[in-house]
Amino acid sequence: EMSGNGKKETTTPLHLDELSLYTAPQQKSRYVEPEAGQLEQSVATLRNVVEPYTTWCQGTYNKIKPKVQSFVQRGSDTYDYLKNPPKDFYPRAGVIGFTGVLGVLLARGSRIKKLIYPAALMTVSTSLYYPEQAAAIAKSSGDSVYDRAVQSYAALEKMLNPQRKTENGTDPVPKP
Repeated sequence: EMSGNGKKETTTPLHLDELSLYTAPQQKSRYVEPEAGQLEQSVATLRNVVEPYTTWCQGTYNKIKPKVQSFVQRGSDTYDYLKNPPKDFYPRAGVIGFTGVLGVLLARGSRIKKLIYPAALMTVSTSLYYPEQAAAIAKSSGDSVYDRAVQSYAALEKMLNPQRKTENGTDPVPKP
């Protein structure tokens, strides 16, 4: 641009922060926490009182949740199975149920008979219809029964024949 005396003026471009319109004065503010009011103090006290119970409830919920989910999944699987059952499922289930009722009728007398007869007859009839599964269950049950018997025998032997020390503190000679 030309000035009044005929010379060209040179202007240097300004940065945005140099313009007064765009600069904000530096504020030196600090945050001051307001004092807690009566309501906030009451809520804080309530939280401190309730916290152990909520922790217990959360722990219980976390323990129960997988079991409930497993139960729901089993129910869903059972529903799907019964919705599209394999051939001859209902007649087999009827025979197995009938043997349970027959066991109840035959088990006159003691409570033990009323528990054992129906369970035994239903087990026998189920094993006739599902021999592979019955064999697998019998094998796993037999192994666990054997393990329990060995543990019981060892515990009984330990109770009946405790290790005794002689007066001089040495172990007695084991008998063959």
